[in-house]
Amino acid sequence: MRRSGILFPIFSLPGKYGIGCFSENARRFIDFLEEAGQSCWQILPIGPTGYGDSPYQAFSTFAGNPYFIDLEALIGKGLLTREECDAADLADETVPGIGSRIDYGKQYLSRTDLLRRAFSRSRHYEESSYREFCTQNEYWLTDYAMFMAIKNAHGGASLHTWEEPIRRRDPETIEQCKEKYAEEIGFYRFIQYEFMLQWKQLREYARSKGIRIIGDIPIYVSDDSADFWAHPDLFQVDERGNIRKIAGVPPDGFSADGQLWGNPLYEWENHAKDGYDWWIRRIGKCRELYDVIRLDHFRGFDECFTIDAGETTAANGTWQKGPGMKLFSALHEQFPDLKIIAEDLGYVTDTVRALVRDTGYPNMKVLEFAFDSRDSTGRLEYLPYSYNRNCVVYTGTHDNETLAGWLKSILPEEKQEVRAYFDVMSDDPKEYVRKMIKAAHACVADLCIIPLQDYLALDNRARINHPSTFGNNWTWRVDPAMLSGELAREIREMTRLYGRQ
Repeated sequence: MRRSGILFPIFSLPGKYGIGCFSENARRFIDFLEEAGQSCWQILPIGPTGYGDSPYQAFSTFAGNPYFIDLEALIGKGLLTREECDAADLADETVPGIGSRIDYGKQYLSRTDLLRRAFSRSRHYEESSYREFCTQNEYWLTDYAMFMAIKNAHGGASLHTWEEPIRRRDPETIEQCKEKYAEEIGFYRFIQYEFMLQWKQLREYARSKGIRIIGDIPIYVSDDSADFWAHPDLFQVDERGNIRKIAGVPPDGFSADGQLWGNPLYEWENHAKDGYDWWIRRIGKCRELYDVIRLDHFRGFDECFTIDAGETTAANGTWQKGPGMKLFSALHEQFPDLKIIAEDLGYVTDTVRALVRDTGYPNMKVLEFAFDSRDSTGRLEYLPYSYNRNCVVYTGTHDNETLAGWLKSILPEEKQEVRAYFDVMSDDPKEYVRKMIKAAHACVADLCIIPLQDYLALDNRARINHPSTFGNNWTWRVDPAMLSGELAREIREMTRLYGRQ
């Protein structure tokens, strides 16, 4: 079935208290999707973010982001007062014509304080649903809660700076930490319970409206995470538990030094020894949260670029084979109805293409990539006439410029090619944007996903992320007035016209 949806992060939702969350505004956005004839809502990872605020560098791959907990719901439970929430310093920065920007510093300080107050007033431990939640999630919950409690006791410092017995998880020391930080561990358990409770309610509301949630998970975990701390044997570390190899991408036409991501790389042989149990648990958790899973950096499952820890660039890295079909066969044996989108962007080899083909997963096509003159051959894969049905077409992703911003930055000859290809008849940027969106809807791809900013024709001030930069990413929030009935009707008509309703 031909479908379409909108790419829009949770944090970008409108509403009070400085950041998008699982509030009434989230339900109103689902109503907007229904009115617009959409069947999918693609979001970004929803894990707890740290320094840099990137959802792709979370403190846990299993846990949820406490910023997304709806404070209004806690007011309704009597755990907070409206006066307390209104008095908290949670205001964001208004950007006229664009929306607003999140102040994560305020969220870290003021929202966390409010959540602690709610915890102090709660009797959650008496609820059978809370006990059931803790039991079902024990395989990650205690490690995560204790990781965060110890991190707070160290002033937020990275686990690599912790005392050796704690960092290496000496059994006696860990038992002492459980007792010493029992109250703080309880707080983080409470946060995750509230997060999962609210997310479940929101997802059920989406289902009632015929909206499927497309989740997004990074291939790698952060080196400063509960996952790495609790399972060092699953990563390439030395005998002292220090990281040996880190992830990145090699130099190319876009970056002379490549990209140094810094994530610890998996020790795939150890994953295979227990039948990929950690991955089965990870994907199992994702199936509780989402209807479809987008796997970031899919080529890393075929082969990954490995860089020695301590290197300052990616120039000296080498390629290393990944698990390939062995992992996905294990996942499908456990979850026969598993639905995955393979993010295979970037430099794609024949072996990556073979892995995508063997899994049967739809891969990604990005229209912006089709007009990059720096990539004379690879760009052809992104032109609509080269697609097959089993793919997902995007105008751009969270890492790309908005269409309106992109049109301002490309070379004159590239813009002329866009103009000719999409038969643009004027110099109005909105016509370029509208015709590119129509082309995405019209193509043969089974699924079409458009970032909300492109439907709104917003410029790069509404861009979500600029890779390899720091400080101004993950902050855009939409102005609620932009989610109009007129826009919904326009999207719905386009969806109907091209058979995606």
